[in-house]
Amino acid sequence: MKIIFLGTAYPYRGGIASFNEMLARQMIRDGHSVEIITFTVQYPSFLFPGKTQYSISPAPDDLIIERRLNSVGPWSWVATAREIKRRRPDMLFVRYWSPYLAPALGSVCRMVKASGIPVVALADNILPHERHFYDDVLTRYFVGSADRFVCMSRQVESEIRMFDKKTPVVFAPHPLYSNYGAPVDRTEACRRIGLDPSKRYALFFGLIRDYKGLDLLLHAWARLKASPAGDDKMLVVAGEFYADKAPYMELMESLGIGDSVILHDRFIPDDTVAAYFSASDMVVQPYKTATQSGVTQIAYHFGLPMVVTPVGGLPEIVPDDVAGYVVTPDGLDDAMQRCFDEENNRRLRGNIATERSKFSWERMAEAVIKGV
Repeated sequence: MKIIFLGTAYPYRGGIASFNEMLARQMIRDGHSVEIITFTVQYPSFLFPGKTQYSISPAPDDLIIERRLNSVGPWSWVATAREIKRRRPDMLFVRYWSPYLAPALGSVCRMVKASGIPVVALADNILPHERHFYDDVLTRYFVGSADRFVCMSRQVESEIRMFDKKTPVVFAPHPLYSNYGAPVDRTEACRRIGLDPSKRYALFFGLIRDYKGLDLLLHAWARLKASPAGDDKMLVVAGEFYADKAPYMELMESLGIGDSVILHDRFIPDDTVAAYFSASDMVVQPYKTATQSGVTQIAYHFGLPMVVTPVGGLPEIVPDDVAGYVVTPDGLDDAMQRCFDEENNRRLRGNIATERSKFSWERMAEAVIKGV
């Protein structure tokens, strides 16, 4: 089968770009022809909240990636659709995660679909975590452009049904992020990122946005540190701020926990991810809203127990008391203490070794290509 991907990929950085490239490789292993069309402009620089959108890694030499689509340039939407129609793929596969991209992606998909080429969309989110007045209109426009959807959480499936009752939707769980290499010896992992191996670490990982609940975690961390078991425990916050940093710093100061929070407030490059997960006893995701999360799939890859809140698709991915704990914000400190318990931590890691077999790239490729 000849497949054209439409979505973010190199030179853009981040989990969605990595996911698209890994899925393309799986499809190639399965015998399909795959080309990726990505953006010339993904987000205009004045709209992008981070320091850079671009990867510093070398370009992948095993994928065909072409920069063609300008998210704010309607002329490029027409040109991109025309080029896809000229190539006559058996399928256009599009990755959707934000209403901001709905006009560009939805327009290309509608023009391609009108020519008889099937359009399959993998939707990370339908309703964004941070809402705007225009979200529903743009989302409805995109949802109407696909012949079939793939989603990675039941919540996204239900959100699609808010806009479209008829288009087929297939569920496939988020595969493991296995592109970060093998686990690292804990002492060596601590050395690489400047941590003291005599301490124990809880990890908050990834881009920092308000909906991810770092404030909830800081309050829980203050409660944990006030307990007798908190002496040798440290919290590592590793990720670039896409929210205002000042309120979080003020909260740490007011709670008196600044000396037990290690802040690596920068984008974490791929070759350093293994060290963070190998040095830690758990990853904590105190999200206020969620669909699925790539961070959980990194944790599964490294065999790391998870503490998550019961929002969106997180309880689907992290079975309670099996791969970690699903708790409300007022239970985060207790759940972290249970993960720090060495015997319990070993039990959870053993369970994760079994659970992670559910999250395969083969399953995701099958869902996209066959719709099952």
